[in-house]
Amino acid sequence: MSVRGGQLPLALAVPAHARFETFVAGGNAAALRHVREIAAGRNEIVWLWGGRGKTHLLQAACWAADRAGRRAMYLALARDGSVVPEMLRGLEAIEVLALDCVDAVAGDPLWEAQLFTLLNAFGSGQAALLMAARSAPAAAGFRLRDLESRAAGAVIYRLEPLGDDDQVMALVAHAQARGLALDRAAAEYLQQRVARDMAELVGWLDRLDRESLAAQRRVTIPFIRDLLAAAG
Repeated sequence: MSVRGGQLPLALAVPAHARFETFVAGGNAAALRHVREIAAGRNEIVWLWGGRGKTHLLQAACWAADRAGRRAMYLALARDGSVVPEMLRGLEAIEVLALDCVDAVAGDPLWEAQLFTLLNAFGSGQAALLMAARSAPAAAGFRLRDLESRAAGAVIYRLEPLGDDDQVMALVAHAQARGLALDRAAAEYLQQRVARDMAELVGWLDRLDRESLAAQRRVTIPFIRDLLAAAG
């Protein structure tokens, strides 16, 4: 597998809102700063875990790296057959490689063997590897102890959940990235009436964007109230 020029491999579709500019750091300023440095040229292995926003940061890093002229690739791992271990072969040629959901394949011998080979290759410091999982390497479920040990040698950040004010800021930023006018009062109204989880809030934002376009209405508190009522 090879990458030419600044193209993102595998026709990577990074959502337009997955940018550093829309990532509200909250208690994760150090992680954000480090990942920005990775995108700009720093070569290290970084492991992100916990919280929300891991996928956002990985995709934002790939986008920024591509814009900076670095070869970048985002890949979410899974056991459903959509990706296979062989896809990791040769990826050490990527300058910024972002592997999401790494713990999804923990315990699988073929995946673990490929991940161990990849970690060894990136350990030379010639390129950057970003990895994300729900837990730290020691709790990821790896059976290959050498893989667990190698992963534990990465720079590790635990992402903390956003507080209420930061969630509102993030909602407004995501809306702006979509070209959607959402004032703070409307963002607070939405946040107070659905689960205070960024993935769910952004999902509702996507729905508001579609419905407001279809109805040719602005996203106001009455509009949000009507949509929530219709959804039960």
